[in-house]
Amino acid sequence: STMGSQGPARSVATSGDLSVGNSKSFSFDELYEITGGFSRDKLLGEGGFGCVFKGTLGDGREVAVKQLKGGGGQGEREFQAEVEIISRVHHRHLVSLVGYCISEDHRLLVYDFVANDTMHHNLHGRGRPVMDWPTRVKIAAGSARGLAYLHEDCHPRIIHRDIKSSNILLDDNFEAQVSQISGSPGSRRTT
Repeated sequence: STMGSQGPARSVATSGDLSVGNSKSFSFDELYEITGGFSRDKLLGEGGFGCVFKGTLGDGREVAVKQLKGGGGQGEREFQAEVEIISRVHHRHLVSLVGYCISEDHRLLVYDFVANDTMHHNLHGRGRPVMDWPTRVKIAAGSARGLAYLHEDCHPRIIHRDIKSSNILLDDNFEAQVSQISGSPGSRRTT
């Protein structure tokens, strides 16, 4: 079922019932609550694979909750396998997966929140100051390190296939963190 005027859909598993890799299982109700019911004022962005909302966990940690469209076209087993692979990927220039939710036909991913928006926004946003060249080089080098890890050092290797300025997030120090792509067939490939 889908979210409607009756409130959130009930989750298949409640928080803590299941864990995949190093990630935590969240209930749909938990994610619904921390994002203010997936309210428009918590919306961070929209893309071809779904919407991303800002939320705050009970311990005060800020997260980005990615709600995949149509369950991402995956069944529960395929989604869990993908989450397991992504949860083992750790690098300072990659956004970290915190957890996930499988609830009826909903598939959600929970990532660490990266505060300084995207490279695209910082380069092209209205009223933004011009980014100096040393900062641009630092971002490019950090992005390259994150991608090199995915493509060469990660086992199994992950090919990103959707690198663009809107998928490079920037932290408070303008360090690049490449957003991991998930939930869409063909967006990533393991070898």
